[in-house]
Amino acid sequence: MKVDRRRLAVQLLVNGLRFHCSKWMGRPGRPQALSLEITRRCIAKCIMCNIWKTPGDSPELPMEQWLGLMASELFSDLRELDITGGEPFLREDLGDLVEAVSDLKRRNLKHLRSMAITTNGLLTERVMNRVETMLQSLRGKEVDLVIVCALDGIGEVHNRIRNFRNAWDRVDETLQGLTRLRKEYRGLIVGLKTTVVPPNVRELDRIVEYAEEKGLFTIISPCIITEGRYLNKDRAESLAFGQEDLASMIRFYRSEKFRWSFHAERLAHYLEKGVMRKPCTCGFNYFFVRSSGEVLLCPLINRSVGNLKEASMEEILLCPEASRMRRKIGKYPECRTCTEPGLERYALPYEGFTYLAAMIRMGAKDFEAFHTHMGLNKYFESRAE
Repeated sequence: MKVDRRRLAVQLLVNGLRFHCSKWMGRPGRPQALSLEITRRCIAKCIMCNIWKTPGDSPELPMEQWLGLMASELFSDLRELDITGGEPFLREDLGDLVEAVSDLKRRNLKHLRSMAITTNGLLTERVMNRVETMLQSLRGKEVDLVIVCALDGIGEVHNRIRNFRNAWDRVDETLQGLTRLRKEYRGLIVGLKTTVVPPNVRELDRIVEYAEEKGLFTIISPCIITEGRYLNKDRAESLAFGQEDLASMIRFYRSEKFRWSFHAERLAHYLEKGVMRKPCTCGFNYFFVRSSGEVLLCPLINRSVGNLKEASMEEILLCPEASRMRRKIGKYPECRTCTEPGLERYALPYEGFTYLAAMIRMGAKDFEAFHTHMGLNKYFESRAE
């Protein structure tokens, strides 16, 4: 679809002015993107993550509460829903959530365009059965189902990083099944998410070749050290990159394959300079909810602004602590080292000015390819009434 650059430029200018006014006042916007961590249970024991160490009996929000949240009028402008974990497919009622969201598409979720589920792909039979059922419930609803499988290497490298015997064989089988299913359901989008750690720095080209062979999109980003989301502060030393690793990663991100990727451009700059420079709208149009019910403005800043067991989402987002945090978004220590691959996709349309500058800098052909590649068109549709 051809992009009306003049109209888009005006929208971005308006968005930018509105965002900076909201940030000055500490006021939230309507959520356009939301991440739900529905469980912290996981069967892998990855070398870059300690989520799997969370006690198995830790409380999780019941599905009724997740569904009550999604039924709120607050989400009438939601464009993307991200379901994550742990391993989401360990929740027996995951399908109930997707089916309920599908039903809500006719009511308050009229602008929802994509639902993404991140999985390690180790539970092949369960993933295949559940995904097909989900696709059937979403058929005709104009909502893409995006399945993102974690893939950190080809063969034994992946097994070592996931610390799980036959992890490669299982995820490869899952991906083969999903690509077959994709032929029947046009609304299924399949991709890979690679966490770059020292053992797989030299594997990235092979991962891209594997993805291209199967027609999969890729999200390839360095591991993040955080006491909140991944609970991996104790692994900082073992996950540190050497100078040769950094040079190899910079070359990779600057290769021709990533010429349309805003994330890759910013990553290369970060790896050279040590400071991340990118827009962020966490707490304005994006929020993260933990399996415990804790609401975070940003998944990497380990500071809750409230719990859904004690207050409504509307009350939480308007509380004084949330307002104070919003004014500081982009200035926290976590912001200067943030390599989270999805956050700028939510930020670019909403913050406006950075994307407007990119549009002016790029030629028309490259910008349209970038706009489509990032899936940002969904953020420029008019709100449903």
